[in-house]
Amino acid sequence: MGKSASAMSVISAIRAARRPGLGFVLIGLFWGAFAAQVPTLKSGIGASDALFGVLLLGTGIGLVSAMLLAPAFDRIAGGRALQASAVVFGLSFVPLALAQTPAQFFAALLAVGLASGLTDILINARTSELEAASGRPLMNAVHGVFSASYAVSAVLTGFAREAGWSPLDIFSCVTVAALALSLGLAIPPAGSAEGDRGAGRFPWAPVAVCGAIVFVAFLSEATVESWSALHVERTLGGSAAEGAFGPATLGLTMAFGRFAGQAVSDRFSEIGVILTGASLAAAGALTAAAAPTPAVAYLGFGTLGLGVSVVGPIGLAIAGRAVPPVHRTRAISVAAVMGFSGFFAAPGLMGVVSEFHGLRAAFASVALLALALWPLAAAVRRQGS
Repeated sequence: MGKSASAMSVISAIRAARRPGLGFVLIGLFWGAFAAQVPTLKSGIGASDALFGVLLLGTGIGLVSAMLLAPAFDRIAGGRALQASAVVFGLSFVPLALAQTPAQFFAALLAVGLASGLTDILINARTSELEAASGRPLMNAVHGVFSASYAVSAVLTGFAREAGWSPLDIFSCVTVAALALSLGLAIPPAGSAEGDRGAGRFPWAPVAVCGAIVFVAFLSEATVESWSALHVERTLGGSAAEGAFGPATLGLTMAFGRFAGQAVSDRFSEIGVILTGASLAAAGALTAAAAPTPAVAYLGFGTLGLGVSVVGPIGLAIAGRAVPPVHRTRAISVAAVMGFSGFFAAPGLMGVVSEFHGLRAAFASVALLALALWPLAAAVRRQGS
């Protein structure tokens, strides 16, 4: 009975947020395909670990730029804003596959980061508006959809690599899927920006704390997304398909954790969930760092994914609730891009530590970062969120 009710809760939430949910599918498809191709993309441009980590900063720069553009773009483009950003995002995949030099790869990632960030901010803003209108939590459900799409994409990409598909072949397929999904993303924002002047000053303090929580969660997630395949293939001697199961394991466990978090969101405190998630993430990072075989590494990736799965959505949900409606897109934008900065920081952190101390030490360092969620959760509690 309880399990049936939980499943119905998740299904109901997905249905309620089905339109922005298409955007989460789109983003999951791309990043799953990207993560599973990191070894191929890295070798294709002849980059070292440290250089590849620096090049991945292009994504972060694009994501931060999206924070500056999103509120104004949302006001100007209205109901077509999300659809337009999704189309541009889909068209940015092929140049990434065609890059042959580090400079070209960096430029392609810059475009991908900007379009991905803009799309991500807008789908989270639309979901937050649906939460406010319906009075029910929806963030974990749609982020679970992202994780499931990410996992499926990573697995299929691994098999495609084994079958000899090139990055161009794979990203071309993802582009077609992205353009098809964008057809359903013409979603008008709730309300208007007319009341901005009477809304009072933007409440930076609670939004900044929420953004820091999302940052740590996304940084921990990004380490597995971008480096797990390389860890399995290089450190542990796995095949291309085995390497792809690193990010796929992350996606599957994060999907499970987020769907479970949606089902039990009314039974447990958000602070308790964050604290538990931080502990699990730290344990998972240490397991992956010490893994003697790919199977043990998958256990570590999965535990880390389960731990951080609900932390990011909770941080975004709190940020959306902490501000007046007219500030919601801006609040989601700030919190989300602070979170995206985790993807910005992770490549440099992992690349530099890996270059000098190896990937085992790099994953071990993530455990310390995950534990930073404890004081941040305490700060949210003090603010009364």
